[in-house]
Amino acid sequence: MQSRCRWCLFVLLEAPRVSLWGKVANFTGWCSHWRLNPNVSIPALKELTVCLHLQLRNRPGPLWVAFMYHPPGIHWDELGLGGRDGYLLAWLFGMEWRSAAPANLQLKQWHYLCLTWSESTHQPALYVDGRSVAMVSGKAEAPHRDPRLPCCSLAPGGTLSLGASHHVASGVMHVGRDTWMPGQVSLFRLWGRARSSQEVLSLNCTEGDVVRWDLEDWNCLEACVAVTDLSLQCEWSLYEVRLVFMIFGPEGNTNNSYKVRDIAHQWLRDVLPDTLYLHRVSVSLSSSTSITRPWRSTVSPTTSAPTSTPSTLKPTTPSARTPDAPATTPGNLTEMFFEVNANVTLKEACLNTAACILSWLNKTLDSNEMTVINFVLLTKGYRERCVFQVQVRTSSDDDETETWLRKLLEKPSASVATSAEDIDIQHIWPGECPVHKHQTREGLFEWPATSALKKVTLPCEGNPDRQASRQCKLGISTLFQTQWEAPNLNRCSLVVEKIPDLKTIKVTAENALDVVVMVESLLRDHPTLDYSELLTVLNKLKDIVCMSPVTPALGQAVVTVLSDILNSNSNLQPFTNTILNLTESVGDKMSSFNGSQSLVAPAIAISVVDVDPTDFSRLTFGVSSVDTALLPEIFINKKPFRGTVAFISLPSVLKHSFPQQTQPRIQFQYYGIPMLFKDNLEGLTLNTYVVSASVRNATSPITDLSEDIKVTLRHLIPNTLAKKVKCVFWNFNLNGGQGGWDSSGCRKHNTSVHCTTCLCDHLTHFGVLLDVSRTQLDGANEQILTLITYLGCGVSSLFLGVTILTYTAFEKLRRDYPSKILINLSLALLGLDLAFLVDSWLSSWGLYGLCVAAAFALHYFLLASFTWMGLEAVNMYFALVKVFNVYVPSYILKFCLLGWGIPLVVCGLVVVVNRDAYGSQLYNNGQPSLEPLDNSDDFCWLQDDVAFFISVVGYAVLVFLFNMAVFVVVLVQIRHMRANQPAGIRSGLLHDLKGVASLTFLLGLTWVTGFFTWGPARVPLLYLFATLNSLQGLFVFLFHCLMKENVRKQWRVHLCLGRYRLQEYSEGSQTGTVGARHRPNPPVPVPSIRSVKSSATDSTSASSQSSQRLATITRPNLELFYMNALAVPRAQQRTPAPLLHKSPLFPEERDPYTPTWTDRPTPRIMHS
Repeated sequence: MQSRCRWCLFVLLEAPRVSLWGKVANFTGWCSHWRLNPNVSIPALKELTVCLHLQLRNRPGPLWVAFMYHPPGIHWDELGLGGRDGYLLAWLFGMEWRSAAPANLQLKQWHYLCLTWSESTHQPALYVDGRSVAMVSGKAEAPHRDPRLPCCSLAPGGTLSLGASHHVASGVMHVGRDTWMPGQVSLFRLWGRARSSQEVLSLNCTEGDVVRWDLEDWNCLEACVAVTDLSLQCEWSLYEVRLVFMIFGPEGNTNNSYKVRDIAHQWLRDVLPDTLYLHRVSVSLSSSTSITRPWRSTVSPTTSAPTSTPSTLKPTTPSARTPDAPATTPGNLTEMFFEVNANVTLKEACLNTAACILSWLNKTLDSNEMTVINFVLLTKGYRERCVFQVQVRTSSDDDETETWLRKLLEKPSASVATSAEDIDIQHIWPGECPVHKHQTREGLFEWPATSALKKVTLPCEGNPDRQASRQCKLGISTLFQTQWEAPNLNRCSLVVEKIPDLKTIKVTAENALDVVVMVESLLRDHPTLDYSELLTVLNKLKDIVCMSPVTPALGQAVVTVLSDILNSNSNLQPFTNTILNLTESVGDKMSSFNGSQSLVAPAIAISVVDVDPTDFSRLTFGVSSVDTALLPEIFINKKPFRGTVAFISLPSVLKHSFPQQTQPRIQFQYYGIPMLFKDNLEGLTLNTYVVSASVRNATSPITDLSEDIKVTLRHLIPNTLAKKVKCVFWNFNLNGGQGGWDSSGCRKHNTSVHCTTCLCDHLTHFGVLLDVSRTQLDGANEQILTLITYLGCGVSSLFLGVTILTYTAFEKLRRDYPSKILINLSLALLGLDLAFLVDSWLSSWGLYGLCVAAAFALHYFLLASFTWMGLEAVNMYFALVKVFNVYVPSYILKFCLLGWGIPLVVCGLVVVVNRDAYGSQLYNNGQPSLEPLDNSDDFCWLQDDVAFFISVVGYAVLVFLFNMAVFVVVLVQIRHMRANQPAGIRSGLLHDLKGVASLTFLLGLTWVTGFFTWGPARVPLLYLFATLNSLQGLFVFLFHCLMKENVRKQWRVHLCLGRYRLQEYSEGSQTGTVGARHRPNPPVPVPSIRSVKSSATDSTSASSQSSQRLATITRPNLELFYMNALAVPRAQQRTPAPLLHKSPLFPEERDPYTPTWTDRPTPRIMHS
């Protein structure tokens, strides 16, 4: 009789809610917080338990909050959990509780936290990963509660936020920015009952009864879409499907329930999609007297993947045969395999659920005939669900063996409880692993067909005296097929050691995936690739795509390798077109999928859509959730939201370009590494990610569309200054075939601070360029300039220290005001050099506060240096122009207040106006940034353009305009003095040049070169700027220590020994920088007009010096004029003036930095 089947189907399926299980709230990017849905009302609770899974992605600030609850009308923190300075904090009824010891929450690891409280206890209980944490009380925010509220219950009807604290004002929630948590939260649940320490463990994967981890319970911002995280250990609930079916077949075949179950299992796998996982299939025979036998089947599918690593458990000690075991005949043993699905309940608390269940199985199935293999714990909670397989060596039939196995598992136990309906056993036939040619870095291995659980060995290709091994394992819930395990090649030496060795590997359709795995392994060993290595890898990838059908698995592997190449520290500019074409080939050749398929890697994403040309109206592609730790998410035909970084909308007119003979396919590509698209466009920088769209086998080039393609791209750097943006596409033919940006056919539609929308009439790779003024040099010049700057700052720091030590150690050198101003200028320059030298080292610590402090210090000392350069010019102005009748009390004190106070005020205003102005990148705002100022990832400096141009550029312009004016006045005054000198005097040009150079460095005029670093002369001027200004401290030392004779005499008096040592000399016999030559016939002394302390600038007036020089018939000396710092002579007694060639105030004999007056006002002496 021919068998025939008729199925009668009845399905009972519970409609699923929009569950968040398996997803996380990610607060590391644009998302700041989640808020509890106002429709979910938290009642008054006299006891409660809050549990959540928490993962910190970055080092948090001083204070961070995981969640906070605020009832209406209460101004304190009613309930919350967070941390401060490494300690965990809990807030309850206005009281802050702190963990007694640091929590040591590891970054990028999930931690399970539970907070419990009841009115019978006086403090909350906190559990971290199942362990109780001691808590100590801290400050109280609520000295008394509202008497209208219950004294010992959680106030109802409040607002709850995740990721940050908040307060409510006028019905609006305001989130505290200082409490942001840089991490992720999942499975936040609230119960209205306090749980014990044992129950806390069982709540790990149990839904809450007051607040659930369900999308209906939460309101998320547009940028706060829940993100799937496969590392979570909890999965979705099971859905039970019940169906009734009948099998008609030959009599005698339909009464075997095991065969009927296998038929049902196989049929369900054929008809259900791959996204459903069959947890258990059970059948039961209903009563019937005819040949036709109806069967009832219960199916439990779930979409979750197993969360534990399959493991094998073998009994270690033999035991006596169970009395109910079937008899076994030695020498007639056969191997049987059974798969067991079981729901078990742990009677005792256990930290490691899988280990406890394995221990129970080890004791229960402790027999030489049984071996437990492939144990997987599917869910954890109050009832654990697991699946495992049992290998049985017996001579009994399958029914007897299954009955024996069931009795063993149902046997009562002190640690685990089971029941008959919780255990499902299926007899499986594994077969054998097929022949497999496996290409590896250790060589080519041809593994023969092997039975399940058997191991085979082969000699190594590189060293045949050693062997590689591989085991054929039994798959878990994969139609019970055998699978090859990964081979053990530890004893084999590498055959493909370096990337050039790939040239010896011939790519075939059979080994294509193996070769991709080899390339990925080689890239892990070579983080930086040179030109030849990149060429070898890309050529090998092109061979793979050409020689083999591109399945989704192979395509994903190729995309992952390309992403690794983009993330490497390699020069990709010569290969941009190659990478773009290779990526497009992967999408065009991909097969074995239905409708659409996406391939996602950290730096690249591809999405291909097979469209129906008769029903094509529009198609959109979006990318969002870009984060260094997460993969980008692809959205097809969905509206863009706040978290979208790239979006393309294709018009309906595109269907006119579809191919007529083949299936139309549209491919989208996303590139998350802007550095792939390098182009020598001066002043323009790629400020977005790059997206593209293309049509496979289009009838003609897709250009000049009647309806524009709309592309919206989010800026990497917010365009806060409304700089010019330009919509461009990648033209493969520019720059000698290397490709470059072109704006033909694209135009800007609208732009904002964060986004730009472009309209284009053709398909290609799209991007947005930003016109930036703080562009950087090429790598070679940048490295040389960085080296010059660091060496110059180091040398300057050394000599500035010597200068400061010299003037502070020798009291005679710092008696006058110019010397004191010089000391302050040297201190400012020394602080600037040291702050620059340690900046990168401090920022490498990764501490935001430390980086802000380093940037603040660098900014402060830069402004202080500019200020003291300006004060040097002010001092010269007082001495040269305001010579008479100028009295400034507390002269140096006021200079110090200005020199050190003004920069502090400016830096403080920057912090007040924009607290994020300082940081480790040129820009932050939570987005990926362009290259930092010094072309390193670790440099702390001003980030905001407005703050930079106002507080640095503008400040410097004002100072140096004044300094240049004073410099010109000094030169004009000296020229007048030289014009009045008698003829025949030697010009002394060298002395004048030294004076000009000394003035130039002291007034900081070399910094002016920084304003001219534009255009063709930019690079040479940058070298001049870096050299002169980094060595400014060295030049200060040369002109004000080494070239000053009075300083050298002080060194010889105090530091030299033997014949080089000088005896202490009197103040009245000092010698200036340029010693006066002996005059054989001294002129007749003429009284000079002298200016005294009426000018508190400690400077000699140009008028009195000019009078002295004219009276003594000496030439004006520019070097001496400056080196004497325009020192005003002391007030003299009303006695005849001494002979000028013996006077200590003779301009070419007095020390330039010797005090020339007392600190108290003295009358001015005038000679008519």
